[in-house]
Amino acid sequence: MKAVIMAGGKGTRLSSLLKDIPKPMIQIEGKPVLEHQIENLKENGITEIILVIGHLGEVIENYFGDGSNWNVSICYYREETPLGTAGALFYIKKHLTDDFILLFGDVFVNVNFARMINFHSEKQAAATLFSHPNSHPYDSDILVVNEENRVIDWMYKNLERKQSYANLVNAGVYIFSPKIFKYIEDGSKRDLEKNVITQSMQHGEVFAYRSTEYVKDIGTPERYKKVCDDYRKGICASRNLKNKQKCIFLDRDGTINKYVGLLTEETQMELEDHVAEAISKINQSEYLAVVITNQPVIARGDCTFAGLEAIHNRMQVLLGDTGCYVDDIYYCPHHPDRGFEGEIAELKIKCDCRKPHTGMLRQAADDHNIDLEQSWIIGDTTMDIQTGKNAGMHTMLVLTGECGKDGKFNVKPDCIRNNLSECIDYITGRKNS
Repeated sequence: MKAVIMAGGKGTRLSSLLKDIPKPMIQIEGKPVLEHQIENLKENGITEIILVIGHLGEVIENYFGDGSNWNVSICYYREETPLGTAGALFYIKKHLTDDFILLFGDVFVNVNFARMINFHSEKQAAATLFSHPNSHPYDSDILVVNEENRVIDWMYKNLERKQSYANLVNAGVYIFSPKIFKYIEDGSKRDLEKNVITQSMQHGEVFAYRSTEYVKDIGTPERYKKVCDDYRKGICASRNLKNKQKCIFLDRDGTINKYVGLLTEETQMELEDHVAEAISKINQSEYLAVVITNQPVIARGDCTFAGLEAIHNRMQVLLGDTGCYVDDIYYCPHHPDRGFEGEIAELKIKCDCRKPHTGMLRQAADDHNIDLEQSWIIGDTTMDIQTGKNAGMHTMLVLTGECGKDGKFNVKPDCIRNNLSECIDYITGRKNS
């Protein structure tokens, strides 16, 4: 598989840092972002690379040459006039007769491309978009997907959003089939998203590949500094899914949101104190943040699947507005007890996903390559603690919500803290315990 890197941007927002070099040549720990990209591709066996260059492109060409110093093969296409984010593809399509990877040159990546390639192949997609939550969804393009991860809508960042949404952002890493060239009929200026991907979406050919791996743009001084800090801390490398991940699993009701009994309406979703601060700390650490929650309201007929999705979307918006995010959400819709008016019979079962069973934990571990023994679970009930014990995890009780007074299990957590922020401080070693 070949890779195309769009490396022709001027980097207007980074002009104070660039000093007569193109944006993809800005350095992270003594090495250009573009070099980090090429090395990540090489590690994944992708050695044929086309660089689309423009502004100060000679700097890039002089530095990388034919790529032999990196044991890759590099060729170039120089835009004489800017062609947008997709126009240049018309002129290099003769070299792209098979599926290919496309990156933007202002994105730092450290990913296991084999997983994304497998997903793309299984879906037989025309376009696969690397997607993830981020800390600023309110000024990012949001992908709307169905249960198959097919992209069914695109919420542009400059349009007003009147409804809650899942924090799922297009990250600027793609795999394309040559089928997309039917939307690039000539060499005029084109926008990859608005003129190519959204057209392909209308035919159901676009899929979102969700991953917790490290993909972040360096387009502003603040974001550039964040990537530099993460790189020095080893977070960029550790997030690659070739490595086992550490995770902090979070209960929802009484831990993330204020406990109201059975939460069945989006308007009832209100964050507990210190939660945004706490989850932001997780995002800045080596741990993932994953929600696991029993939601018997579905089986009882008190809430629909669509209603639960709206509740979780509201939670993600509230977190995103404060600059933090959860990496994934797992829920159990089942309930074993019968006799509720309006209940859904097929969901009134004993299952292995309902806490204190470990099905949700094991599914998350499979999806994100998580080492459960090196991970934590935080909740406000003894059921959460028993779930963690059953999975061989570290456990922590938070004194919000039910404060462990549910009394369902006679089990002791590894430690107890007053609020979620104190829990995260203990786990990450931010304060003396």
